[in-house]
Amino acid sequence: METPAAVVSLSTVRRNTRKVAAYCRDQGLAWRPHVKTHKCVEIARLQIEAGAVGLTVATPREAEVMATVSDDLLLAHTPVGESKLDRIVEVAEKVRLRVALDSPEALDNLSRAAARARVTIGVLIEVDLGMKRVGVGTSAECVELARIVSMSHGVNFDGILFYPGHIRTQPDAVSEALLVVTANLDRYVQSLDRAGLHPEIVSGGSTPTLWSSHVITGMTEMRAGTCVFNDRDMVALGHCGWTDCAYVVRASVISRAVPGQVVVDAGSKALSKEEFRAGGEGFGVLVGHPEHRVSRMSEEHGIIHLTDDGWMPEIGDTVDIIPNHVCLSVNLQDALWVEDQGRLERWALAARGRARWPE
Repeated sequence: METPAAVVSLSTVRRNTRKVAAYCRDQGLAWRPHVKTHKCVEIARLQIEAGAVGLTVATPREAEVMATVSDDLLLAHTPVGESKLDRIVEVAEKVRLRVALDSPEALDNLSRAAARARVTIGVLIEVDLGMKRVGVGTSAECVELARIVSMSHGVNFDGILFYPGHIRTQPDAVSEALLVVTANLDRYVQSLDRAGLHPEIVSGGSTPTLWSSHVITGMTEMRAGTCVFNDRDMVALGHCGWTDCAYVVRASVISRAVPGQVVVDAGSKALSKEEFRAGGEGFGVLVGHPEHRVSRMSEEHGIIHLTDDGWMPEIGDTVDIIPNHVCLSVNLQDALWVEDQGRLERWALAARGRARWPE
């Protein structure tokens, strides 16, 4: 294995996947994991086998790839542009596809493309419950857009979608924050019901709110995806432990020339340069030595400042690094090296990239 390399513990992936699937079953929730975290057909199959009802995707490429795994997909990122619409319409010819959107303009383009291709695409209207990124901001807007969907060709109104990404806190504070989300969500659902437009699907959730999803009354499906791998951010927020982190970047020590530090061959092009969102410094921590972090990076160099604990690796030694945000790191890799009971396999990241699949 040439470093830097993305290495995945398959036993940890299986354990994480089964745990989430069991929780959703116990809470009466459908699980539709977001594949943006792993972008891998084999891991998507493990999620479906564990009980996921379908998959969430963010790009036409992800939709094209994951249509070979599941016949029930949600595109949670509004497609705009003729090329994207042409591609997702082709996907809708093969599987049941739903699309999230929040404007009449996006709806009109989707409706025209679907009607031309003589397919029907489900629509989930995205609502803003605090993230302040996308989504209609009032229940009146939601009802009006749902009415337009119900009168449009090539589309069905299937429900609403939200993302509580603004809630990034410790577990004991998550439930309280979700009560506010629930109250706001209830206003949307009630308004739709009064208008005779009941949302059959209410899609939401995130990994930082995963284990409190039962607090959100009215939600029917949960889309957490990072939980399949987990990362430093999730550990720091208290939503998993270090042994729940299934993904590392394996790197080799290439220099000890500067006193007080060692340098590895994994820089921003392997780990990503996203800052630690949970509070603190650095871009990743070492497995077995969490007190040592990648404190600085350039494109191909990761600088690890040494503490006074006596740890001093040799040139050529390898270290495993848990990144701050696993989704961004995965997207930088060529493939995943999957460890399973002493065996090592190379799994493709088939859903990575933007081009049509297969190329």
